[in-house]
Amino acid sequence: MKLTDLRHQAILKTGSDLVDHLNSFELAPKFSAGIWFFSPANSRFHAKYKPDESIESRLEIATSLKDYGLGALEAHYPNEINESNLSLWQDFIRDTGIQLLTVIPLLFYDAQFEFGSLSNPDDTIRKKAVDRTVRSLQLGQQLGCEFSVIWPGIDGYENPFGIHMAEMRRRFAEGLAEALDAVPGSRIAFEPKPYEPRGRILYSLTPEGVLLGHQVEAMLKHETNCALQRDGHKLVCMNPEIGHLLMGFEDLAYALSWPLSEGRLAHTHWNSQPLGNYDQDLNVGLISPEQMEAGLYTLKMHGYDGWYGLDINPERMPVDIALKISMDALHAACDRINSLDHQLIVEATEDPQKHRGLLEAYMIRARAPHTTSLPPLRETLTSVRS
Repeated sequence: MKLTDLRHQAILKTGSDLVDHLNSFELAPKFSAGIWFFSPANSRFHAKYKPDESIESRLEIATSLKDYGLGALEAHYPNEINESNLSLWQDFIRDTGIQLLTVIPLLFYDAQFEFGSLSNPDDTIRKKAVDRTVRSLQLGQQLGCEFSVIWPGIDGYENPFGIHMAEMRRRFAEGLAEALDAVPGSRIAFEPKPYEPRGRILYSLTPEGVLLGHQVEAMLKHETNCALQRDGHKLVCMNPEIGHLLMGFEDLAYALSWPLSEGRLAHTHWNSQPLGNYDQDLNVGLISPEQMEAGLYTLKMHGYDGWYGLDINPERMPVDIALKISMDALHAACDRINSLDHQLIVEATEDPQKHRGLLEAYMIRARAPHTTSLPPLRETLTSVRS
């Protein structure tokens, strides 16, 4: 597994140092995509609107998107990548140059995980979840992946009465530590989600994911992992998904700042989502573009140079079109963020008393079409009370 150095994310800059960084560091998105949404998913409410696609046909679609900017894929073990189709994936990586970014243990779908995976009170079932996580990490190392995303979708509850919350969390954290020590030098990218499919999911918000990182890393015993931690590397990092953050009424900029401030942002999953609604996985930028812009600015402040993973559910359009739309949306948003007057923004936020209204007035102008004629900032910010 290629352990990307994330330590620079935690270097906090202010004043002129921050301005210099913002002027010199450019957001330049490189795109990955989950192979799962290249074929229609099962739904409780309607038939599939598109035919199922084999792994081979999904890889063909991905190949067609390379020139458009798709540089990596993400896949679950054992349903999307496994021992029987490993050579198919290896040939694809070799022939296209599109890399496999992460092997994700499928810990939420099987009937055996009805009452949880790594948090399951049945030691036999829990061991199967740990073993699957270990095998995913092993494949990740074999294929040169950068991390393994962990999503605890089935680890949670509906009725909170009598649930031993602390014990569930202990089992889950110890399971991750056991897997990491079994495959030393690996990294996990944890993905929180507040609910769905469970009524409430463990470690469901971004700060809880950061807390999980501290808990698991304190349990690691293998010397390789301990040495990496002594050098300041984080092994339990995060993969926040925009839709999941908004389901939990999190603010994107604030949420992303948590893992960034500790050098824990290994990856990001992008889509759009109505605030607090069910998980829709809409195309990037369709809803709440102001949240997307604020989140991207936080990434720029911390020098995030990782992948922008696309995790969408294009039920009513071809998947390649949806991916192109989402890549276009992120390119355009990053261009807008890169082109802003960063000195003005830093001055306005670091000394708000002397710059009342400046940031809002400036952002209105930055978002306005070029054909819109607005008064100069000075005129807008002149008050009769001045």
